Amino acid sequence: MTTPALLPLSGRRIPTLSPGASSFPHHRATLRLSEKFILLLILSAFITLCFGAFFFLPDNSKHKRFDLGLEDVLIPHIDSPKEGKHASGQVVIHGQGAHDEHRHREEEESLRDKIRADHERALQEAKEKLRKSREELQAEIQTEKNKVMEELKKKEAGPKPLPPVPMPKVVGVSDGEPAEPDVKEKRDKIREMMKHAWDSYRQYGWGHNELKPLAKKGHSTNIFGNSQLGATIVDALDSLYIMGLHDEFKDGQEWIEQNLDFGVNAEVSVFEVNIRFIGGLLAAYYLSGQEMFKLKAVQLAEKLLPAFNTPTGIPWAMVNLKSGVGRNWGWASAGSSILAEFGTLHMEFVHLTYLTGNPAYYQKVMHIRKLLAKMDRPNGLYPNYLNPRTGRWGQHHTSVGGLGDSFYEYLLKAWLMSDKTDTEARKTYDEAIEAIERHLIRKSNGGLTFIGEWKNGHLERKMGHLACFAGGMFALGADGSPDDKAGHYLQLGAEIAHTCHESYDRTVLKLGPEAFKFDSGLEAVAVRQNEKYYILRPEVIETYWYMWRFTHDPKYRQWGWEAAQAIDKYCRVSGGFSGVKDVYSSNPTYDDVQQSFFLAETLKYLYLLFSSDDLMPFDSWVFNTEAHPLPVLHLGNITLPGSEPSQQ
Repeated sequence: MTTPALLPLSGRRIPTLSPGASSFPHHRATLRLSEKFILLLILSAFITLCFGAFFFLPDNSKHKRFDLGLEDVLIPHIDSPKEGKHASGQVVIHGQGAHDEHRHREEEESLRDKIRADHERALQEAKEKLRKSREELQAEIQTEKNKVMEELKKKEAGPKPLPPVPMPKVVGVSDGEPAEPDVKEKRDKIREMMKHAWDSYRQYGWGHNELKPLAKKGHSTNIFGNSQLGATIVDALDSLYIMGLHDEFKDGQEWIEQNLDFGVNAEVSVFEVNIRFIGGLLAAYYLSGQEMFKLKAVQLAEKLLPAFNTPTGIPWAMVNLKSGVGRNWGWASAGSSILAEFGTLHMEFVHLTYLTGNPAYYQKVMHIRKLLAKMDRPNGLYPNYLNPRTGRWGQHHTSVGGLGDSFYEYLLKAWLMSDKTDTEARKTYDEAIEAIERHLIRKSNGGLTFIGEWKNGHLERKMGHLACFAGGMFALGADGSPDDKAGHYLQLGAEIAHTCHESYDRTVLKLGPEAFKFDSGLEAVAVRQNEKYYILRPEVIETYWYMWRFTHDPKYRQWGWEAAQAIDKYCRVSGGFSGVKDVYSSNPTYDDVQQSFFLAETLKYLYLLFSSDDLMPFDSWVFNTEAHPLPVLHLGNITLPGSEPSQQ
């Protein structure tokens, strides 16, 4: 809570001076006290040095005996490590002998010389002070006062202002009302669902990362550490703005301005914080033009940079926001970093370099791309695990679902966001998709196209809900495909959308399971109990939206409306929306979590599905993997700091 006498500065509170007041009094009596105080300080420093010289100048014989008794006999001499990321200390044990005695004498002489020099300097300074007139002392006091005032002003002003850069052209950020009354009615229903989710969070979980809608209290997971960073607020902001819920947007903006503090001692997921927080803050900045969002995004980005301090430059999965110490998930293959995590930074980091002029962000993500380009890829596939210490792949597991998914998405979107000038990204994407088609994409006996998972030379005929985003990705990347294959990839996107719709349609709740198989006569159905849950995920609806935009086939709106109705019927509770544990049960139990991505992605994609195409048009906006829209950078002749012109 902010009191009138306190101002927020990165979550800290500092006292402020009232207008016309000063931290230093001006009247004459106090000034004389200040002069006396300075003289007393000078005299006390002089006396201290004299006593120090008398009592602490080393006695040669005692010093020698101490050294021989302890250092040479008991204590090894430790050479301190050189400064640097990976340097380590080296222990060197020195023996006895004439060489050591000579070295000790030199050290004693050097110490005495230093003390004498300090003594002389202090005496000289004291003499100079005593020679000064009252006016000169007054001037010195005023100078010191001015310095303190300047420091206070700097703190109050906050961080250094960012360099001015041209604001990308922002179009189609509001309205998008459909012409058809029945479609408008559906869109209004989605907005009402958004309002219910937000209002519930506002009432029961405000400031917490997420909401427990049945328990009606805050919720958090280990991806945000132990901190309350208001993840739902940051994640939902652009959805609120696009839906015209401006009072709710303003509430979120005020919370972020007053409470969002990244100086906390919390270990967070670099990937999740990047896509949700940096992506969300940048999108809010571009949509609203409010500078505060940009400054917060940059403050957080600076806290993520230490995660890249690895031998290879491949970042750790987690970083402590306060200490900068990074590490990887304990369950990841032999301490590896994960492809979908270190490969899903490009969009946000390019925008950070564009907005700040700091080349570090762009260089970090381009270094990752260059390193991957040099590596051998089994069957042309990118394994999901890479060791950041050795630069070698972990186990050969490739997936377009969890652990791999958004790496491929960001290759395509890097090209789109660069106004299709980053041809290196497009070529890498095309080669990766070609290998995926050859090795992972298959048709089931029942004619359903699915994307399996490659595990150590074997194709597992299982597809995850997360992989359902790929239908939209194939459609988005169809234009610009090599060898005139645009039609082929649009068709592939439609087939994936159909398969994922079947995974929804073959359940009791008409909501899709977390993963589904294509063998033993079962198709698009979950087999294991721990794969039957639905946690308000957006990927299937995301693909419906992309397919609608590119084809305007009414079935995609119909399928989206089926999903929206099922969510409203089975996931809605009085305190918000909850995931369900079994989509094949007519009486499901709740998981009691309203995920932040439900507001950021699922509801946003549904709203856009029932809006006209001039709301967030594709030629101006590219959505990050958390559905946060970032503008296409029409850079023209502008070169990003740290980049080579040929790459932009």
